[in-house]
Amino acid sequence: MLGYVTIGALDVEAALPFYDAVFGAIGSERAFFEGGWAGYGPKGGDANTFICPPFDGEAARAGNGIMVAFLAADRAAVDTAHAAALAQGGADEGAPGPRPADATNFYGAYMRDPTGNKICVFSRG
Repeated sequence: MLGYVTIGALDVEAALPFYDAVFGAIGSERAFFEGGWAGYGPKGGDANTFICPPFDGEAARAGNGIMVAFLAADRAAVDTAHAAALAQGGADEGAPGPRPADATNFYGAYMRDPTGNKICVFSRG
């Protein structure tokens, strides 16, 4: 249903190591960085997630209650993405694990980027 996602950053260049690491862990890559915008998508595919300064010129800020979740191939990729996020200055918002605790079909990890945006990386099954 989603066409694309934009995530505002206080400093796009400073956010690149975080997003390179997280998206790399789930099989995506940076497609471009140009004009203050970075685009990410599936390896060899079109960008569908963009890291950019807000269009209105105001400082980026994390939205309370807004989160974007990215699908990973498996639990190992979720674990790798979470560790990569923390290694690149991200903040932990929920260690990798099943949600709820006894679930067998949802495994996710939650983190915040350098601007404070909350993201999730998850797998099913």
